Amino acid sequence: MKIAIPVVNGKLSMHFGHCQVFVLIEVDEAKKEILNEEQLVPPAHEPGLLPRWLAEQKVSIIIAGGMGQMAQGLFTQNGIKVVVGAGSKSPKELVLDYLNNALETGSNLCDH
Repeated sequence: MKIAIPVVNGKLSMHFGHCQVFVLIEVDEAKKEILNEEQLVPPAHEPGLLPRWLAEQKVSIIIAGGMGQMAQGLFTQNGIKVVVGAGSKSPKELVLDYLNNALETGSNLCDH
């Protein structure tokens, strides 16, 4: 399984479309451990582009601080599960919290 985290200055970006890089973390769900991590600079932000691009990277989950309803729908259409409302932590902390069912999520911080 591969999880995408939109990142600004080493921490989760509160809006996925405004990130500097996406950290893609491949995990072993059964062992709850990180296998590989890579950083990719996203293509220029255009409506609908990031869900397709991340699907091409074989991402199955995106963890975001905030994301609009339209974008959430596009990710779902591309087979990517969306988790919103996560706090500003490092990508590794977020992924390990997710794997251990300890990821705290609050309000979706995006209203469009």
